[in-house]
Amino acid sequence: MAKLFHPLLTLIASATDRELAKHVQYLKEENKILRSRLGVAVHTRPEERQRLIEFGKVLGRAIEELITIVSASTFYRWCREEKCGKKKPNPKGGQRKPREIRELVLEIAKITGFGYTRIIGELRKLGIKGISRQTVRNILKEEGITPAPDRTSDKWENFLERHQNTLWAVDFFSVKSITARGIQELYVLVFLCMHSREVIVSSSTKHPNSAWVTKQTEMFIEKTADRKEKPSIVLHDRDTKFTKEFVATLKAKDIRTNALPIASPNLNGRVERFIQTIKYECLFKFILFGQRHMDHIVSEWVAYYNRTRSHMERGNLPPIQETPEEVLKPDRDQITVRSYVGGLVKSFERKAA
Repeated sequence: MAKLFHPLLTLIASATDRELAKHVQYLKEENKILRSRLGVAVHTRPEERQRLIEFGKVLGRAIEELITIVSASTFYRWCREEKCGKKKPNPKGGQRKPREIRELVLEIAKITGFGYTRIIGELRKLGIKGISRQTVRNILKEEGITPAPDRTSDKWENFLERHQNTLWAVDFFSVKSITARGIQELYVLVFLCMHSREVIVSSSTKHPNSAWVTKQTEMFIEKTADRKEKPSIVLHDRDTKFTKEFVATLKAKDIRTNALPIASPNLNGRVERFIQTIKYECLFKFILFGQRHMDHIVSEWVAYYNRTRSHMERGNLPPIQETPEEVLKPDRDQITVRSYVGGLVKSFERKAA
């Protein structure tokens, strides 16, 4: 019996260890995810540091695989400092700067994007001395503000944000249609406003040559001519159908074109996303018979898209719609269901007054 009892204990203990290892592994992964959401360094308070030391010391070298809030070397330094007593004061000072100076440093960094040295220059012009480059660095680091190159380097998102109200993008897409001459590709030109996500779509064609592209561009200019914020920049890829005539037509109306780099579809991703949407939500659900049928369905769906279909980037509102007045208790009798594109899509809307 004794010989049987010992192996059972061993089995139970090993099973428990395996379960604990699984728990620890899960908590480690969850901790990594939570830490990645923070995006800034976590500064521990003395009482928090003491708790980490208390529970971490008993783990020995295993702490190196678990600890993520600081490096293992920092944790060992905490243990040494606790063992030797309090940390010796810095003879050069180490006092925190007044709150007013700290707030001014942060404001300069956020407004100007300057680096440490130029921030000191701004402070000197204001007669503020006694603050070093390292102090400026520490103040910004505590607030999670990155060094100047990371803040001042221009990004594609920044460019889009600066010009979004007058920035449009354009691209082609094609769909197969059944015609008297068999199955043929029909091409369509899409203009999309980067801010509102409103789209202006051309009629279709079998031959998207330079003359056709120029004509559709003139149509786009005409439709946006009376707007308060007229298009100023049009983004497009390197498709050969965007010819010199296309550029000249826009330039004549003081609209600049911006040809995107080769093999960079993500830079025109908003138009690509719209093309995917109209294909999968509409066109792929029809058998298209010629250009007239194609143009009718596209125009119906685009009208629905611009005025009725909600868009996440617009706060779940359609591209062409102001924020409606909030309703605390909806009256069901004032809500109706409308169909669009031959009943393909439906929308809940308020009844007209």
